[in-house]
Amino acid sequence: MGSNRNPAPFPKAFPDFNGIGGGLVLFEQQVHLVNVVPGGLVGGAVDGDTVPHLVLHHHPYNWTGDTIADILERPEYQGHTVNFKTYKQSYKSKKTCYNAEEKWLVFENTHEAIIDADTWARVQELRKNKRRPTRTGKTNMFSGIVRCADCGEKLYYCTNKNFEARQDHFVCSTSRLKGKDICPTHFIRAVVLEQGVLSHMRLTIACVANHEEQFRKAMGAKQKAEAKKELAAKRRQLTQAERRIEELDRLFKRIYEDNVGGKLSDSRFQILSDDYEQEQEELWEKLLRLNEEINEQEEQTKNIDRFISKVQKYLDLDELTPAVLNDMVKAVYVHAADKSKGHREQQIDISYDLMGILPTSLLNDLQNGETA
Repeated sequence: MGSNRNPAPFPKAFPDFNGIGGGLVLFEQQVHLVNVVPGGLVGGAVDGDTVPHLVLHHHPYNWTGDTIADILERPEYQGHTVNFKTYKQSYKSKKTCYNAEEKWLVFENTHEAIIDADTWARVQELRKNKRRPTRTGKTNMFSGIVRCADCGEKLYYCTNKNFEARQDHFVCSTSRLKGKDICPTHFIRAVVLEQGVLSHMRLTIACVANHEEQFRKAMGAKQKAEAKKELAAKRRQLTQAERRIEELDRLFKRIYEDNVGGKLSDSRFQILSDDYEQEQEELWEKLLRLNEEINEQEEQTKNIDRFISKVQKYLDLDELTPAVLNDMVKAVYVHAADKSKGHREQQIDISYDLMGILPTSLLNDLQNGETA
C-alpha cells in the first residue's frame, strides 16, 4: 500500500524555453502553507517542536515534522535559486551526499519571493531556541528568550499544575545544574517579567514616536550627507588598497624575472619579496577591515530605519503578545535581585531585534529632552 503523505511544496524551477523567464510553479494551497508556517512561528502560536502538530491539525496534508522543518529552512522561498546542495561520489554511485552550506551556489532574486527575508531570518533565529512544553502542558512566551545576565545561559520556566499565574517563574539554568557557586540564583516571576518588558517597550515606542530624530542620533545614526562622506572616504581607501595589491603583484613578478635573469641577487630578491609579502598581508587585513566597517555602517543605517518602521506598527501597544514579543525582542537578560535597600529591585535588559540593548536611562533622557 502506498504512503498517503504528500510531499512538501518544494519549489520547482523550470528553464526558459520561450524567452519569457523560468520560475516557480506552486499551487495556491502550497503558497498558503508556506506563509502559514513561518507566520505562526513568528507570531508565537507554535515553536520549532510543535509546529507540525498545528499544521497537521488545520490542514489535510499529513506532513511529518521533518517535512515542516525542511519548509522552514528552505532559502528558495525568499526568491532565490540554490544549486549544488547535493553531489554524488561518482557517476556509478546512487548515494546522494549533502554539501556544506558554504559550498552552495545561491542566485538571489530569481523569482518572486513567498516569504520576505526578515521573516525568514527571524524564523531561523527562533528555530534555534527550542521551547518545549512543560509536563503540565503550560508554555510561556518568554521561554527561550529570557537569559541570565551573568552567565548568559537560558532561564528555565518553572510551573506546576497547582500554581496560579502569579507563581510561575524563571530561574537560571546554570545555578540549577551547577550550583550557586558557579552562578548566583537569578529568579524572576513571569508576571513581573512581562510587566517590566511591556513597560520598557512602551517607553521605547514613546521615544521613537515623539523624538524620532533624537532617537536616531542617540543610536549613532548620522545625517545622510555625513554618512555618504564617510562611506565615500572608506571606499576610496578600499580602491587604493586594491590598486596597491595589484601593483605589488606586478612588482613581485618583475623582481622574480630579474632574479631568474641574474639582474637581482638571491639575497636582494628575498629581502624585497619579504617586504612585498608583508605589505600585501597588511593591505589584505585593511581590505577586510574596511569592508566590514562599510557593511556595518550601511547596515546600521538600514537597521535604524527598519527598527523605527517596526516600532510604528505598535504605537498603541496595550498588551504584550507572543507575536509582538517575537517580532521586537531577541533576548531579555535578567540580573540578580538587589535587596540592599530593604526591598527587592531587579534590573532587566532588553535586546531588541536590529538595535540591541536600549538602556532605560538613555530612553528617559530622550523623553526628558536631555539628549542632544
